[in-house]
Amino acid sequence: MRVAVAGGTGMIGRLVVRELAGTGHEPVVLARSRGVDLTTGEGLAPALTGCAEIVDVSNVVTLRKKRAIDFFGRVARHLAGADVRHVITLSIVGIDDIGLGYYLGKREQERVVREGPAPWTILRATQFQEFPEPLIDGARGPFVPVPRQLSQPVAAIDVARALVARVGQAPAGYLPPLAGPERLRMVDMARQLVQARGERRIVVPVRLPGAVGKAMAEGGLLPPAGHVEGTRTFAEYLRQVRR
Repeated sequence: MRVAVAGGTGMIGRLVVRELAGTGHEPVVLARSRGVDLTTGEGLAPALTGCAEIVDVSNVVTLRKKRAIDFFGRVARHLAGADVRHVITLSIVGIDDIGLGYYLGKREQERVVREGPAPWTILRATQFQEFPEPLIDGARGPFVPVPRQLSQPVAAIDVARALVARVGQAPAGYLPPLAGPERLRMVDMARQLVQARGERRIVVPVRLPGAVGKAMAEGGLLPPAGHVEGTRTFAEYLRQVRR
């Protein structure tokens, strides 16, 4: 089956493309580098020729409410209006209870998908085990600011496989949320990753202000009852980093 992957050049998108190809599907990447602007719809229709389904893992790096809502809303409207039989969208655990700007954008994305004409499936996942990597890589100097967060991080590959498993299946609405097998604090994960990489960096815990920071630090990112758990532990991820 020919399957479009919105955001197919990103971290999770590349894994989805790989898993689709490995299971006999023909992935079609929707990204600016491939001539498709998901925010305007330019190039989208010809790219979707022959595609029966869309897996949406598109993303924007921002904490700004206006930018997040604008990006996710625009992309979702273009994809939900496409002539396909199924749109499979990746979302995030905790967005209903945490008023972070980025999460408000994901709420808008879900709303547009739910109310759009295309049959849909939404998978909410917890934060990825890979999340500390960009924090460390993007920090200047020896100090790495890391937000105080308690979550149940999931391996990106487990998320990619869960999304690809829905391809060819009937639209299911909301799936049970997907989480990792263990509860961890982001600060501890970052410190372990710094050590595994053999770097001399100092992780500095930072608590976001107000209700958002309180919720993220005290369990607002944890999955609800009835969730599904991936198999890879954070220790397994770190062993891969050490190679």
